[in-house]
Amino acid sequence: MALNGGPLFTFSEAVSFVVKCASQQEVDHFWDRLSAGGKPGRCGWLKDKYGLSWQIVPTALEELMTDPDATKSSRAMQALLKMDKLDIQGLRKAAGA
Repeated sequence: MALNGGPLFTFSEAVSFVVKCASQQEVDHFWDRLSAGGKPGRCGWLKDKYGLSWQIVPTALEELMTDPDATKSSRAMQALLKMDKLDIQGLRKAAGA
């Protein structure tokens, strides 16, 4: 359920949604549709045309970030910090996975 709080209660980053995607195709789908008329941001974040914040995250990111090899997870994080829309292949390549 969502309620319109009127002009006194506007959207902020305190209200956001995360969309977990199993493939790059899903990442591309949700990113393209939700960012249309909105504003892309870093690390998979975007604001839609209404100003609501979303993060579009591939499920592969959790795998990369929890890799027992701290060097791999660190490289994945460094790559993520340079991306707007997250690129699974780019994250895997950076991690050396």
